[in-house]
Amino acid sequence: MPRPKRTCIPDFPHHVVQRGNNRHETFYNDVDYSRYLSFLRDASIRHGVAVHAYVLMTNHVHLLMTPTSSNGLSQVMQDLGRRFVAYINKAYSRTGTLWEGRFRSSVIDTDHYCLACYRYIDLNPSRAGIVTDPVDYRWSSCRHNSRGTASSLIVPHQSYLQLGNSIEIRATRYRALISESLGFNSLNRIRFGISKCLPVGSDRFKTDIEENLGRRLGTGRIGRPAKT
Repeated sequence: MPRPKRTCIPDFPHHVVQRGNNRHETFYNDVDYSRYLSFLRDASIRHGVAVHAYVLMTNHVHLLMTPTSSNGLSQVMQDLGRRFVAYINKAYSRTGTLWEGRFRSSVIDTDHYCLACYRYIDLNPSRAGIVTDPVDYRWSSCRHNSRGTASSLIVPHQSYLQLGNSIEIRATRYRALISESLGFNSLNRIRFGISKCLPVGSDRFKTDIEENLGRRLGTGRIGRPAKT
């Protein structure tokens, strides 16, 4: 079966997922998580990509990022992967691959699904049963987005900024959003999009993306949600 072809559209948010090889662990202690975030910050600045939300799970990561060029996402993930894998291999005297290979990404409809993708990412630890309150999970953007905690990594997307005209108001309104789980339709669309590397949004949005690229992106009926 051919691999889904990734689409990278400058100035649009993208949901990015990368998993450990054979779904094995990729983070072993707190230092590993911190190093990954440090490398991500450096790479995002170097390649002109804004990071809006993230969550680092034990064997995979979710990122919401907006590139300024068509190869920005690939440059960030290659840069990040090269540095982080070298660090892990040296720290744990291991060799070989760490990630399963190519990362997956889906371009996100800013008007309809950007904040939904924010929530999808920040709610991941609570959906997985790791924490009851997603704010309690240390390795996600939830504390920044829902409390206004300072971050040298996060660049708020315009969709988030429109929640209010101050840090406090935006944080309060975002807390209200994540106090409820995502609806089935949004959850299913986001999972389907990332599994097939397809845009997540309205039919008009998908058509616009295809016209922008000059090619069809493929179709498919959304079925049972993929496991995360």
